[in-house]
Amino acid sequence: MGQQEKVSTSLAGAVAEDISASLAPVDAELARRYPGDPGTRQPVHTVYVPGDAFDAGTIRSWGDQALAALDEHAPDAATFARVLGLPADLAEPVHARVRAKLEREPVEDLRVDFEDGYHGRDEDADAARAARLVSEAYAAGTAAPYTGIRMKCMEAAVRDRGIRTTDIFLTGLMEHGGLPGGLVLTLPKVTYPEQVTAFVRLLEAFEKTHGLDAGRIGFEIQIETSQAILAADGTATVARMIGAAEGRATGLHYGTFDYSACLGVSAAHQASDHPAADHAKAIMQVAAAGTGIRVSDGSTNVLPVGGAERVHEAWRLHYGLTRRALARAYYQGWDMHPGHLPTRYAAVFAFYREGMEAAAARLAAYVARTEGDIMDEPATAKALSGYLLRGLDCGALDDAEVAGLTGLTRAELDAFARPRRGDLTATAQ
Repeated sequence: MGQQEKVSTSLAGAVAEDISASLAPVDAELARRYPGDPGTRQPVHTVYVPGDAFDAGTIRSWGDQALAALDEHAPDAATFARVLGLPADLAEPVHARVRAKLEREPVEDLRVDFEDGYHGRDEDADAARAARLVSEAYAAGTAAPYTGIRMKCMEAAVRDRGIRTTDIFLTGLMEHGGLPGGLVLTLPKVTYPEQVTAFVRLLEAFEKTHGLDAGRIGFEIQIETSQAILAADGTATVARMIGAAEGRATGLHYGTFDYSACLGVSAAHQASDHPAADHAKAIMQVAAAGTGIRVSDGSTNVLPVGGAERVHEAWRLHYGLTRRALARAYYQGWDMHPGHLPTRYAAVFAFYREGMEAAAARLAAYVARTEGDIMDEPATAKALSGYLLRGLDCGALDDAEVAGLTGLTRAELDAFARPRRGDLTATAQ
């Protein structure tokens, strides 16, 4: 063994202690505001169904309609691949997995809509019925993994109605067995942080009334106005909304058409890939980073209906928009029609399957500390693990094939994807 190097320091230990003491409030603030990913499954989409149209067969009906569209317009893997431009090696596995998904779990996240899509005559009765049906679906094991309602917003004209519908729905859930684990509420058209605070006070009152744990009910914030992105004083409103939610916000959802119209974008150009949409979502993404709040893309209103040529054209558009969103780390979006489900899952499955082997190899090399043509850092290992886990959650990938490629269990992937605060820095050193 060689001679041990002499190590010298110049500063007394009290210096480091003083610095740590001075930064203790910052450490606490970082831990509170940026807890990191919650480690739960994120659905790949949200399906909105009007409250007056929602019934016990809604989810199965969407799956059956999507399967019928697939059978009619892409009955085999080769046709589906040709329409969407899928590589030959992905044609069969993607087509087969899409069919299996539509049969097993066609909807990952269902929102019963009492806002723009609702045209019923008795909202009280429809909200109570929705609560009963949702409770029955969870009890029977037929519910989507995530389910809830979108109520009317906190603007003066509809505020009382939105509050009442929320109360009726949540009360109905309590009467029929309690709040399900996959409960999600969506607060639309939020313009001021004070509206978020008001909704928090509403949920606090409900929890107190029913003896629920404080913070039990979370909600998504829907970004549909320019003021939600940039306030009159030039600050990023959406960041202030996250703080106003007091830890209850679970998602930021971009509203394609209301936001576009707010900026004066003409109807023909209102789309999720418009520069105005990209700007809004980039602000949302930065504001949400590290907070544990997920960002969702919007939707397309081009429906895959009619003859084969029209359906194929709409499918290509939806597939391309979904792939574009995935590349930009928007792992969730809205689907407005059963015909969108085949291309939603095709895009998601292709995205994860085409990158599976490369991501697994890089992660395995990182774990083994071997050298390859790319030298990854701990933060990249986190991203690689997260990529594989999202593929597993939605059904694009299988546990056995990921384990075979990485040599890692699901628990080990979780540990890489969701490290404790400071782990990445400590590892990098």
